[in-house]
Amino acid sequence: MCCEDKVVTVGSEVPNFELDIYNPQERKFGKISLEELKKQGKWTILFFYPADFSFVCPTELADLAEKYEQLKKMGVEVISVSTDTNYSHLAWRDSEKLLEKVNFPMGADTTGKVSMLFGVYDCCSGLALRGTFVINPQGKLVSSEVNFYNVGRNADELLRKMEANVYLAGHPDEVCPAKWKKGAKTIKPSEAVVGKVYEALKG
Repeated sequence: MCCEDKVVTVGSEVPNFELDIYNPQERKFGKISLEELKKQGKWTILFFYPADFSFVCPTELADLAEKYEQLKKMGVEVISVSTDTNYSHLAWRDSEKLLEKVNFPMGADTTGKVSMLFGVYDCCSGLALRGTFVINPQGKLVSSEVNFYNVGRNADELLRKMEANVYLAGHPDEVCPAKWKKGAKTIKPSEAVVGKVYEALKG
């Protein structure tokens, strides 16, 4: 594996980056940057995957596409990212039926620079591992998940984690327990809750 000297880690500020994109909604090429998304007050999900015209990847992007509208309503922008070109993204989106509902920007990280920044670039293959990264509107990395090539992800879990992150941004004195879902009980850490988490959740 290869990485830059400075790989961004959870809890740290993400340096600005820019990606060439293919926008399936407009059928146009363009660019997108973290700076621009921060100015818009957006949460950002970077969804790295190995390659267009592969096997697990279209199933993941199709799964994520099913949640895209829900994520957008929460103030989230999703960018799928691979080291393929914009031209490849366009051709793949048009030819693979699983991708018919994919409307989020498809990032082209042809140099691997952004993949390196997040530590998912594999210099042996020139591909990116399956990395999912959540950046808050202030530009801080709040979530990181990396899978190897052969294991696909679950967009239901990503949606759950985004709901938790968005909720906690407005309730910084609370924490979300395991399997927390929107509307479920949270915990307010205090001396009274030490060793009494069961009672706090049941109370």
